[in-house]
Amino acid sequence: MSTQPPPKVLFATSEIAPWVKTGGLGDVSAALPAALADAGADVRVLVPGYPALLAAFPGRVECARIERPGGAFLPARIARAPLRPGLELLLLECPALYDRHGGPYQDRAGAEWPDNSLRFGLLSKAAALLASTDTPLDWSPSILHCNDWQSALAPAYLRYRLRPACPSVVTIHNLAFQGVFGAERLDALDLPPRALAIDGVEFHGQVSFLKAGLQLCDCVTTVSPTYAREICEPAHGCGLDGLLRHRRDRGAGELRGILNGIDTALWNPATDPSIAAPYDAGALGGKRANRSALARRMGLDASAGAPFLGMISRMTAQKGVDLVLEIAPALVARGARLAILGSGDATLEAAWRELAAAHPRRIAVEIGFDEALAHLIEAGADAFLMPSRFEPCGLNQMYSLAYGTPPIVRATGGLADTVVDCTPRTLAEGSANGFSFVEPHAAALLETVERALAVWRDRRAWRKLQRNGMARDWSWGTAAREYAGLYRSCGREPPPVVPQAAAPTRP
Repeated sequence: MSTQPPPKVLFATSEIAPWVKTGGLGDVSAALPAALADAGADVRVLVPGYPALLAAFPGRVECARIERPGGAFLPARIARAPLRPGLELLLLECPALYDRHGGPYQDRAGAEWPDNSLRFGLLSKAAALLASTDTPLDWSPSILHCNDWQSALAPAYLRYRLRPACPSVVTIHNLAFQGVFGAERLDALDLPPRALAIDGVEFHGQVSFLKAGLQLCDCVTTVSPTYAREICEPAHGCGLDGLLRHRRDRGAGELRGILNGIDTALWNPATDPSIAAPYDAGALGGKRANRSALARRMGLDASAGAPFLGMISRMTAQKGVDLVLEIAPALVARGARLAILGSGDATLEAAWRELAAAHPRRIAVEIGFDEALAHLIEAGADAFLMPSRFEPCGLNQMYSLAYGTPPIVRATGGLADTVVDCTPRTLAEGSANGFSFVEPHAAALLETVERALAVWRDRRAWRKLQRNGMARDWSWGTAAREYAGLYRSCGREPPPVVPQAAAPTRP
């Protein structure tokens, strides 16, 4: 048994569910710190003081002030809001930067906030300050854990402006978003001219928050083992594959893929208050009641021989939503019903509305997001569609597996790490839990859905497939243990200087 004390984790993030969430980062930032606390860690989650968070925690108590932050940053304060033993929020309050209506990155019209470099530069600098020898708190972390580009500039502040008191980790949730800003922002960000170098924050003549973090942190993680391999390849590396290969090849765990989990307190069909009837792997009959409830909620024909296919997704090309659009008429012709929830690209939204109008009671589409409906789709659908072109980890396929709703996915990133394609051999072995394909083409997706429908018509085989998926523990416990091990082993040797690859295409 290890005699090392439990880690003291400063977890810096730009989102935390349920108060501020645009995607998986918000879910991870709520669930992973909680799982770490459950495992004995002492965790503080540093997050900007958005209006929703300030309203949710009126009893917060100021614990630090940042009076002279430097650059163009405004004075800020940090307030603590305990959540439970071993876990509390640190709210970074700066009304001029965070007290505004809209999302964390965009205004209500969908335009990027023009001062995002300052907004998340301040988050990064505050994280670095709390992890430095000059911390204003009476609590000092043993590890700084940064997440995505919004807090990834923290290791740069520890290199150029402060003295680090602990190692740092940067987790890549989606490499496609890198926080790239003009080099003229360097002074406003309170970084010295020497930071604009290949071994610093510079990326093709600009400042990249994410590149800086990946270059200067002690360890890099991604949210699945397969994604960790994929981003070291030019096709998925977004121009950073050279740097990532060097971090990987140095060994000592400097690049590691740790699969996300799901919050099984919220996503559990046996206790879920959002669904029509509870069920578990030993008594799957409750899915019939949820199927009927889903049909009523979305206005679908619930004929006994009609398979229900669900999809909850951002409507973007990354998620393969266009592939589902292309094959939807063929699926309807085969008797399927489609229950679609999501929002995103206006062209894709319009195409789905048009398709639903052309196929009433067979295709139902709700644009936007509804948490209760998301749970009902997972519980009421027979199978779940998730044909992503790339997927760092993905959560919905794990929700689907936990709910006995076999997912149909493209074998990429975390989808490849969680979904075992159903073949006669894998079904007999007991490892099959869904269906997957490789080529990102509509024809490959359609062929895979047809395979799934053939198994669905075999009641015994389908029940086995469902129970295989529900048998695995999808909770955060395993990931929390892996992160705790990483924190203990995270080294302090400076990362290497590497040549830059071609500039990436910005999403």
